[in-house]
Amino acid sequence: MSSILTNNGAMVALQTLKGINSSLAKTQDQISTGKDINNAKDDAAIWAISKVMESDVNSFKAVSKSLSLATGAITTANAAAESVQKLLGEMKAKVVSAKDGNLKRETLQTDFEDLKAQIETTVKGSQFNGINLVNGDQFDGASTFKALSALNRAQDGTVTADTIDIDLANTDLRITGGTVTAMTDLAALDLTTVTDWDAALATIEAAIGASVDAASAFGSANKRIEIQSSFISKLGDSMTAAIGSLVDADMEEASARLQALQTQQQLGIQSLSIANQAPKSLLSLFRG
Repeated sequence: MSSILTNNGAMVALQTLKGINSSLAKTQDQISTGKDINNAKDDAAIWAISKVMESDVNSFKAVSKSLSLATGAITTANAAAESVQKLLGEMKAKVVSAKDGNLKRETLQTDFEDLKAQIETTVKGSQFNGINLVNGDQFDGASTFKALSALNRAQDGTVTADTIDIDLANTDLRITGGTVTAMTDLAALDLTTVTDWDAALATIEAAIGASVDAASAFGSANKRIEIQSSFISKLGDSMTAAIGSLVDADMEEASARLQALQTQQQLGIQSLSIANQAPKSLLSLFRG
């Protein structure tokens, strides 16, 4: 039955065209943004997961910065420990010379004191971003330096922080006011008053051992941080790729779909035009 009041064909064609236009708009949005899921409306569950993962990736960047700062502090401290070890080696040479008695001990003692002063200067100046791992005063008695190394998310969403802990109990290389006995014993060593040269050499050897132990501890910590930094970087890349697989649009598929929808849109417009012409054919029934 044909009606001049209701054009069913036009209504069907119009609804079809609206659906095509809606799909076309979504496809164009996917191509322009590169994302298949732009907001919660597209897929609430996947969108929520992706946002949590994105926040974790941003957290990994903060962790990487923390590890970089820790690396700087530890590298500086390691350089200080190695420098102190070399200075102590020079002090040992002064003790040996004084023991032999071939050189004036007062002159050797002056050089000896200068080396002590240089050790103190080296220790006090070995800071990175305000962090000095060879000067116990910097930590107000704290015996551990903590570097943020990871943020762990449990299945229930709880986030906890992990740290790489560096024991500072034996890394204080100060001679005056320090906490490592092997170093502080040097303060009283005077080449002009020594009577037991074996004990004096033992004192120097103990200090050298302390500096070597400190350098070894820093080197080990630096290696661990290097490994963790590499892991965090790779983890961030993996999670970024995973987020992409969840929300990124397949551009080849979207491009093919766009062309198909554009063709359907043209056909839909033609179909609607034809349907709108149908009522006019009823006029022929009333022509004489």
